[in-house]
Amino acid sequence: MKIRHWKVIAIGLMFYDAIAIAFSYFFGLWLRFDFTFTAIDAEYLQAYITFLPFYIVAAVIFFWFMHMYRGIWRFAGFNELLRYAASSLAASVAHAILITLVCRRMPFSYYIVGGVVQLILVVGIRFSYRFYTQVIVRKTPDEGKNPAKKVMIIGAGAAGRTVMRELQQSDKTNLVPGCIIDDNPNKWNRYVEGVPVVGGRDDIPGFAEKLGIEEIYFCIPTAAAQDKKDILNICKETGCALKSLPGIYQLTNDEVLVSRLKSVAVEDLLGRDPIKVDMEGIFQYIKGKTILVTGGGGSIGSELCRQIAGHEPKRLVIFDIYENTTYAIELELREKYPDLNLNVLIGSVRDSRRINMVFETYHPDIVFHAAAHKHVPLMEYSPNEAIKNNVIGTYKTAYAALTHGTQRFVLISTDKAVNPTNIMGASKRLCEMVIQSMDAVSKSGRWDLLPFVHAHKDKVIDGQRVGDPVDHRAAGWEEKQKLKIESVKNKERTGTQFVAVRFGNVLGSNGSVIPRFKEQIEAGGPVTVTHPQITRYFMTIPEAVSLVLQAGTYAWGGEIFVLDMGEPVKIDTLARNLIKLSGYKPDEDIEVVYTGLRPGEKLYEEKLMAGYYSRGGEDGLRF
Repeated sequence: MKIRHWKVIAIGLMFYDAIAIAFSYFFGLWLRFDFTFTAIDAEYLQAYITFLPFYIVAAVIFFWFMHMYRGIWRFAGFNELLRYAASSLAASVAHAILITLVCRRMPFSYYIVGGVVQLILVVGIRFSYRFYTQVIVRKTPDEGKNPAKKVMIIGAGAAGRTVMRELQQSDKTNLVPGCIIDDNPNKWNRYVEGVPVVGGRDDIPGFAEKLGIEEIYFCIPTAAAQDKKDILNICKETGCALKSLPGIYQLTNDEVLVSRLKSVAVEDLLGRDPIKVDMEGIFQYIKGKTILVTGGGGSIGSELCRQIAGHEPKRLVIFDIYENTTYAIELELREKYPDLNLNVLIGSVRDSRRINMVFETYHPDIVFHAAAHKHVPLMEYSPNEAIKNNVIGTYKTAYAALTHGTQRFVLISTDKAVNPTNIMGASKRLCEMVIQSMDAVSKSGRWDLLPFVHAHKDKVIDGQRVGDPVDHRAAGWEEKQKLKIESVKNKERTGTQFVAVRFGNVLGSNGSVIPRFKEQIEAGGPVTVTHPQITRYFMTIPEAVSLVLQAGTYAWGGEIFVLDMGEPVKIDTLARNLIKLSGYKPDEDIEVVYTGLRPGEKLYEEKLMAGYYSRGGEDGLRF
């Protein structure tokens, strides 16, 4: 049977402790008689020899129960030091009391010197390995083969101290902390874990150059968004690689590790605090309901599915026409939530029969409509597809929701629908108008105002030949729909509530500008920007999803919810910042090229249309 390495070390430590204890108290007795063995009183020596075996056995057993043979010495810290010292002192006190009561009173120096030497020998051996790995090995890197890289730590708080400690203890990296930056003047010219705090944020460029810093770690998880932006803007001018601790939750969960640090992304420089909503109330609303997400394989749709899946819906139905991303989110959700009642369907929102079959089969309580064509230049060259997929697809899905008694329908729109100058934006504005019209019909009960846009070819219906267009009205389809609508109206519900959610560019989504910039930088450039003055509103995927979920929870019907996304950001500034964060210099290492505005593209986007603040137009409700 194989014995683990730590158990071998533990047995060795037991023998060592026995020898150390015997030597410690003999040394106290020997010192008392001026290091002359023959001068030691025979009664004292006899008491020492008689009592020592019992004390050694009792001390080793006591040390075992105090876990002094189970520690990982390379990570031993202040808590271990206190526990080991207290255990050794407690054993010394017990030794003094018992030898006096059982044998005889010993010289006072025997108790004091023996206890102190025992403490030094017992505790010292356990910290010697950490001293060796941290001080000897880490301070003498192989300059020829693997020279150490100096790291600048931003933040002298708990997170920064933990990161420095890991850098000093780890033997798997060649990184050493070179200096600390903190804006608190009271910490300047002092040391944390042996590393000097050299100054504040304004001193970053100077000390980065003076000390030869190669990497900078931002370790202030509690920093406000604007402060983080200002500090990172200074850091990116140094040309050093930047990494950041993602959030305060890692500090509270003891997850502050160098491996947890992420490369600083351009979204860290936006300078806006994340939008926070009451997600608990939202998740209580979706719990136990059947949720349909159209376009569930896309960036927003897939994140919606992730958050919904984790909060106990009765059923989650994912509907998308693109099979690859849809299959990927299905695999992810089934692995993470094995008990989730999940249905993944392939189909088009333009197919009336398919979308009606989905509603008839699953009867969703809430619909999040994310399916749409969103690429502005592509839709300029294929306007018919934009109208068919966005407008007609939204109408058919909303119509199915209305006629099947869905509680709420949430349309995911865009800020490009405001004063649109392109086909995509105009189609999304039409989608918003469809939703508001549907909500008005739902509240008024004027079902007769809704046009029928369901023309299909089928094999045989009421004697029609194969391939002939079918007149659904003549075939009795309209009467069936009226009966279905009446059955919905007679139920105890207020009708379907239709709302729209409008936001700007989503960082990291499919087709967004940031991934494109990163690909161009990795390829060595150039980075292409359409215009030096073009600006956009930005938000993260979690912010977008939280807004969509909140709209689905608190809507009254007919609203257009708009996220207050702060100030717009220049795309040119984002591109140049991303180049700097990658360790290059814009226009020197990586060229920035202006290609001109693409078809249908505007220099800036707007949040609301002027003059539309009444319930008859846009409500303009914001989060």
